[in-house]
Amino acid sequence: MTWISGLAIYFIIWWVTLFAVLPFGVRSQAEAGEFVQGTDPGAPVRSRLLVKLLANSAVAGVVFAALWFATAKLGLGLDSFPSIYPQDR
Repeated sequence: MTWISGLAIYFIIWWVTLFAVLPFGVRSQAEAGEFVQGTDPGAPVRSRLLVKLLANSAVAGVVFAALWFATAKLGLGLDSFPSIYPQDR
């Protein structure tokens, strides 16, 4: 894997894991009982976006490291997994 393809794969993993990390620890205004005039009651009280972006980068790094180890060191690829179709057609 070249460094450009590795960067592209990390970028894709980062965006996919972002949607999994964003909801962690979010309390809505309705849950907290703190309503701000003109906002939706489901809006978060504090989003803590910087903390979530840093945590997401760490999670994406771990997932990317596991993928790199599986492909570069173990030699696994898409052809390593069995096909769902029978071979005797």
